[in-house]
Amino acid sequence: MENNELIIHKLNRIEKHIFGLKAILNVEELSDYTGFKKSYIYKLVHTNSIPFSKPSGKILFFERKKIDEWLLKNSHKSNDEIQQEAIEFSLRKK
Repeated sequence: MENNELIIHKLNRIEKHIFGLKAILNVEELSDYTGFKKSYIYKLVHTNSIPFSKPSGKILFFERKKIDEWLLKNSHKSNDEIQQEAIEFSLRKK
């Protein structure tokens, strides 16, 4: 049985990777892609907090590129990045 479980686990990982290659995702695929629960995704849609499309008026679709941008907005720099910028800035002022 352990061998079967390992195969199923690997297939699930491959499936999740494939979702990351798709340009357009539905709610279930977006949930797998982001790790967000479907109920949270619906809440984000309801509050217009996440970019989405609803072409037929019923089914939700999400453009992966826009989702990636949305996920990465408000990023914070690491201490190393801030220190490097400070060094570069001080060198430019001389």
